[in-house]
Amino acid sequence: MNPHSMPTAEVSVSPELVRLLLADQHPELAGLDIEVLANGWDNLVCRLGRDHLVRLPRRAAAAGLVAHEQRWLPGLAERLPLPVPAPVRIGRPGRGYPWAWSVVPYLPGEIAARTPPADPGETALALGAFLAALHRPAPAEAPANPVRGIPLAGRAAGVLANLPHLDDPDERAAALRVWESAAAAPAWAGPPVWLHGDLHPANLLVDRGRLSAVIDFGDITAGDPATDLSVAWMLLPAPRREEFRRVYGRADDDTWARARGWALSLALVFLTHSADNPLMAGIGRRTLNAVLDRDPGSPGQRRGTERRSGYVS
Repeated sequence: MNPHSMPTAEVSVSPELVRLLLADQHPELAGLDIEVLANGWDNLVCRLGRDHLVRLPRRAAAAGLVAHEQRWLPGLAERLPLPVPAPVRIGRPGRGYPWAWSVVPYLPGEIAARTPPADPGETALALGAFLAALHRPAPAEAPANPVRGIPLAGRAAGVLANLPHLDDPDERAAALRVWESAAAAPAWAGPPVWLHGDLHPANLLVDRGRLSAVIDFGDITAGDPATDLSVAWMLLPAPRREEFRRVYGRADDDTWARARGWALSLALVFLTHSADNPLMAGIGRRTLNAVLDRDPGSPGQRRGTERRSGYVS
């Protein structure tokens, strides 16, 4: 496999710039300690004192995603059974920085990709209940997303382009069979429902062994719930996926088949585009193993070099 690197940052952001933006717009926060925690695909995240994080887009494609979080997440948070990082302060462009940015709560915990929950059964119940609460019909003005929540057929070109990056011909053939089976399932016929849009183990927090928060709603959108249900293959061992499905309560066989197809599609994306991100590459490999009915191991079995805690995606 010859994976590609993460997207390149389009602006330079430093703790000094963060402090200047805070001084201009939220001066009561400007004296707090600032520490860079993570450079993700889309955002730079800084710890701000004990209780907050500052989240700034690092490329134009992510700027609109932050705006969607600012617009929709505070209202959705009220009905969700797990904490989410709804913005508590809104930042504007300034000091040469071109986009809106957010101050969000610091949610304690380690990402599930590094520190798996202690009890997979309890996790299946909590995650199924969370998605059951989130997946309610969305208004017509909900954010559109060209690659999430869409009919599975819209992922076909990417899947077929990424499959050749798998070195093992038997694995490629098995993955193609899974994809063809999933793609044959009827499309979602219900109303578009609210979706997280990017639900994987690096966007789930674990605190004291329990699933404690769901983070990074930048891809929030509406559409086919199968997009989010793919997390069952990303996080849960095979015996617990049916428990997750039962608690969720609304995944018929066609939706479940599409969810497996989404898991395969996302696994291939992570494997193909994470040359410099072992964390995401590990998620991709474990998810592919699960989709192909192999033992995926625990989410924390393979560890990269990046330590991430709190809401840092």
